[in-house]
Amino acid sequence: MKDGIHPYYPPARITCACGNTFVTRSTRGDFQVDVCGACHPFYTGTQKLIDTAGRVDRFRKRYEAKKPVKRAASQAPAAPAAPAAVVEKPAPPQPEGDEPKA
Repeated sequence: MKDGIHPYYPPARITCACGNTFVTRSTRGDFQVDVCGACHPFYTGTQKLIDTAGRVDRFRKRYEAKKPVKRAASQAPAAPAAPAAVVEKPAPPQPEGDEPKA
């Protein structure tokens, strides 16, 4: 291997938003993360919502179940229309000399 081509790779302290810290190696030094193995929903089996600028609240407000509006007696739904008449097509003409088989 060539000497001097690899970057400096010092220990780095990683800090999660949940408060968990651990040490690994990185070329960029110490940094912070939003989720880690100790608080990620996949590993913990719990649901955690990370709300960025109220986006979760806006989503819930927009798509919350709306209560059905009660209609007055005058605005009752109309009776369903009668089914359309069934029109039968005539049978295709039989060639001469052939009798229909039963």
